[in-house]
Amino acid sequence: MSSGYPGPSSSNPYPAPSRPPASDRQPGPYGQPGQPGGYGRPGYGQQAALGRPDGYGQPQQHGQSAQQHPQIWHGGQRSSALGTGTIVALCVVGFAGIWGLWIALSQVGPAPAAIGFIAALIPLAAVLAVVMWLDRWEPEPKVMLLIALLWGAGVSVVLSFYGNTAVTTSFYEATGDIDGANLVGAVVSAPIVEETTKGLGVLLIFLLRRKYFDGVVDGIVYAAVVAAGFAFTENIIYFGRSVDFLPQIFFMRGIMSPFAHILFTACVGIALGIASRHRNASAVWWLFPLGLLGSAALHALWNASASLGGVTGSEGTFFLVYGLVQIPLFVAAVVLVFWLRRQESAAIRARLTEYAGAGWFAPHEIEMVASLRTRAQARAWASRLGPNAGAAMKRFQKDATSLAYMRQRAVSGRADLRTHSSTEQELLAAISADRQAFQAAAPQAFR
Repeated sequence: MSSGYPGPSSSNPYPAPSRPPASDRQPGPYGQPGQPGGYGRPGYGQQAALGRPDGYGQPQQHGQSAQQHPQIWHGGQRSSALGTGTIVALCVVGFAGIWGLWIALSQVGPAPAAIGFIAALIPLAAVLAVVMWLDRWEPEPKVMLLIALLWGAGVSVVLSFYGNTAVTTSFYEATGDIDGANLVGAVVSAPIVEETTKGLGVLLIFLLRRKYFDGVVDGIVYAAVVAAGFAFTENIIYFGRSVDFLPQIFFMRGIMSPFAHILFTACVGIALGIASRHRNASAVWWLFPLGLLGSAALHALWNASASLGGVTGSEGTFFLVYGLVQIPLFVAAVVLVFWLRRQESAAIRARLTEYAGAGWFAPHEIEMVASLRTRAQARAWASRLGPNAGAAMKRFQKDATSLAYMRQRAVSGRADLRTHSSTEQELLAAISADRQAFQAAAPQAFR
């Protein structure tokens, strides 16, 4: 992570910064020694961009007002304490998760539930692995992902179980038609009730902890984790009810359609991700219903294909919908995910380039942070110099990414910019501390 002052570039929209005196030069990590030091001196730029919140104009010039701001962050001192609200949320969703498991247990019995539990872990692990792969640029807080998972496995399951039961029971009591009640429950009630309960979990995370939403990728990640939790508990019931036919049921749910619920609820995640970058803070209130409508429609189509196949005694309807709808949707989702990853890389590169124009990053550092492959190479190289050096490199990458995302929000005119927890000053100070920590941990890299 060595530093350097690249020359003025015609692509840089900001004035070239003044260089620090030669006496201010010191080695910087990840690169050649002898580059300008003093990284991480906090402070905002003096000019605010037109139409932007005050204080978020030009990137802070390196070395500007260096004595006006004391060191406000030191490596290794980040608090890991959970807030009261987070602890309460964990208790609530944890209790709901136990309730959801009790529902599964009451539906199939202890032994089948245990078998279903073990079998359901396999598709859950596969889905979460894909989610973690998608969430590599700026990983979401683990505690928030745990809350999302327990919301799906607990809150959504509990509300959906009693909601769907009430609808099907009411329909049966009114008509006396058990087949009609089951069809209404599967095609009408389940899509609306289940997608609403899952979507509300994603919406609550968005509203209460909006600082963790930086676009469509984050929306998909939270939606996928909620949906994965829901599918996990649901699979316990399905697998437990069909122990004698477990291989067939597992193939249908665990192999052919492990991402079904994720694809449905992803519509809500995409909608909220768009809302997170919308200039109008109230956009969430019309984007969320649109996402919910899309998720319920896909869910209804999926359930209808399975239900109609059961009614007609032919699986052709299910496989027809699977081939014409489910597979194309999955392919489209894969294409979208890869495109979003490229967009994240481009945004990080563009925003950090602005800070490079102010002297905070060298060009090769930007290329390192903006590429998952070179990030891994840099961490591996740093880890060979010692565990503390590896940790400092990892923090540098994380803080530089957070800085890029914060700058992206400034450029896009996010309405809630001023309330974001990580300010430009704090992140620049953190990057300074990361560099110093790396140099202290691996002095041999600069000899």
